Amino acid sequence: MKQTTQIGATVEEAISLALQKLGHTREQVDVEVLQEGKKGFLGFGARNAEVRVTVKEIVQQQVDQEKTSDSASDVEELTIVEKTIENEPVSANEDQHIHHEQQQVDPIEEAKQYLTNIALGMGITDLTIDHETDGKHVSFKLSSEKAALLIGKRGLTLNSLQHLTQLILNKTAKSFMILQMDVEDYRERRQAALEQLALRMADKAIRTRKSVSFEPMASYERKIIHNALANRIDIETHSEGVEPNRYLVIEPVK
Repeated sequence: MKQTTQIGATVEEAISLALQKLGHTREQVDVEVLQEGKKGFLGFGARNAEVRVTVKEIVQQQVDQEKTSDSASDVEELTIVEKTIENEPVSANEDQHIHHEQQQVDPIEEAKQYLTNIALGMGITDLTIDHETDGKHVSFKLSSEKAALLIGKRGLTLNSLQHLTQLILNKTAKSFMILQMDVEDYRERRQAALEQLALRMADKAIRTRKSVSFEPMASYERKIIHNALANRIDIETHSEGVEPNRYLVIEPVK
């Protein structure tokens, strides 16, 4: 039985490559799709299609009969074909070489390129990214005349970009890395605003003697408010709900 396993960007591309390798037409083989291809989202989650192509038994028998009746020169040709089959492990070596090259990719530079490509898709052409590393912690400082687009409403776009970029960063990193991303010192300004809001809402809870609820926010922002009110003995704070709609509540101590 003559068969090969082939990968490609799509199922059709993988089949075409396999037919070229085997030297047969589509009608002379059976195809088994091992994995459908997937384009992914923003470059993440993409995967190749994989197929197993097997030459039909009757076709293979005809080929064998022809080879048996051929002259000594054909026998020599058959030997060449067998050597080609034996050389298939070279493909495995090539795969190892590609994998080795992937290991050589700088994960930080790859993450920067990922962000740059997204920014270009948003119409941002002047993005600059500075970075610092401290052990497993990596910080990205982004600058642009269109910084507001990268931040989004209450930092939602920035938080999403940070999450996706951290996935890209750890795709090729040798050990797990934690990314902190900021745009034009937005996070520092946001922290100051949340701390002031926390004090005002705590005073409101005391004044009205009723619980006060915040709008849903990210866990690190809820943590800023918890910390800002940690020393208040006249109120208590806790979180309610399920992510991503989890929110913080302030209650006056009775």
